[in-house]
Amino acid sequence: MVLDKLGSSLKNTLSKIAKAIFVDEKLINELVKDIQRALLQADVNVQLVFDLTNKIKERALKEETPAGLTKKEYLVKVVYEELVNFVGKEEGKIEIKSKPTKIMLVGLFGSGKTTQAGKLAKFYTKRGYKVALVGLDTHRPAAMDQIEQIAKKANVPVFIDKKEKNPLNILKKFEKEFSKYNIIIIDTSGRDALSKDLIEEIKKINIAVKPEENLLVISADIGQAAQKQAQAFHESCKITGVIVTKMDGTAKAGGALTACAATDTKIKFIGVGEKSEDLEVFRPEGFISRLLGMGDLEALLEKAEQAISKEDAEDLGKRFLKGDFNLIDLYEQMQAMSKMGPLSKITEMIPGFSQLKMPKELLKVQEGKLKKWRFIMDSMSREELEDPDIISITRIDRIAKGAGTSTKEIRELLKQYRQSKKMAKLFKGGSPKNMERMMKKFSGKGMQGMKFK
Repeated sequence: MVLDKLGSSLKNTLSKIAKAIFVDEKLINELVKDIQRALLQADVNVQLVFDLTNKIKERALKEETPAGLTKKEYLVKVVYEELVNFVGKEEGKIEIKSKPTKIMLVGLFGSGKTTQAGKLAKFYTKRGYKVALVGLDTHRPAAMDQIEQIAKKANVPVFIDKKEKNPLNILKKFEKEFSKYNIIIIDTSGRDALSKDLIEEIKKINIAVKPEENLLVISADIGQAAQKQAQAFHESCKITGVIVTKMDGTAKAGGALTACAATDTKIKFIGVGEKSEDLEVFRPEGFISRLLGMGDLEALLEKAEQAISKEDAEDLGKRFLKGDFNLIDLYEQMQAMSKMGPLSKITEMIPGFSQLKMPKELLKVQEGKLKKWRFIMDSMSREELEDPDIISITRIDRIAKGAGTSTKEIRELLKQYRQSKKMAKLFKGGSPKNMERMMKKFSGKGMQGMKFK
């Protein structure tokens, strides 16, 4: 989970609202203290924390509760809205208008600029843009080799000169090539923002490149040092946005939020893993929703679109609603899920899923089960995949031997398939009561009924 400890603290704060008998000033003061404690422990700047919690307190005490909402619901709404405003309010979009649009990455030593350059290249090529990388890190040994390898993995061209020590000369050498691409991503040397000679160099590079976007790449674990570093970078090349890396780890990330406040810029992307596709557009509403355990449907749908085509999804959806899908369809669903990433990351995007309080170990076991089920299906005949009802005890024995697994696991797969069919029939009826009954079955008690072991 992104910012695990902060998310847990904020969820506990919301649960305190839910358990309260009524909303009064005492409850609001307790909530404000809880939020302050959670954000300070996450390394957020003290003044920013007090500014935020003062707004929450002022709104909670002075504003009238709108019609249609209870006081508890409105208090949760206030906390949610102010946290969204705190991390950026609106999505900081990068407009790709000019050709080429130049995106320059700057940051400290070891912040992950070169890796993020590759992730950005992958992100934009998936969206149909023609992208190239430019390596201007002439200080770090093997930096040119690294960006060359990263470009190869992202399947994009890279402009480098391993012998040249002046980054401005590298720019001049390849400048005429840039017009062939929609986006040019420029990787610069890591530097201490307080080092005068390196700051002078980035100033010169910035003047020569004239980038449309200057993105500060900052590690989620930087802490309180972020503010001075961010201000120094902003003064030297005017930061237009931030990429926060290592958001999948145990980092507190408050320093990154402080950096955004110091430069008055928005977080544009967050790095949520080591793979080339583990880069997400930062959407403040979705981010806070995930922290509070409310899910992030927009991010989930985007991942789903990348995993399965719209036509296939619509076709599969129609068959599901008719209740006539088979194991091949279930297999396709599983393949699509595996492309979307680890279950632990997918489930945090599903609204309400965190309320189930499923341990991470359980999700890891389930991921292993999905892999086994794919092997089992590979050992089935086309006839068995299309009509699982014909799978008898002797067929189960044969499939188990072919897949190198136990008969118990094959029975679990068949049980999962039958439960999916039952769920489809409840959807098929279209009755609100049927829907409600189904959601209860498959959310709390139902998840246990599915026997994730």
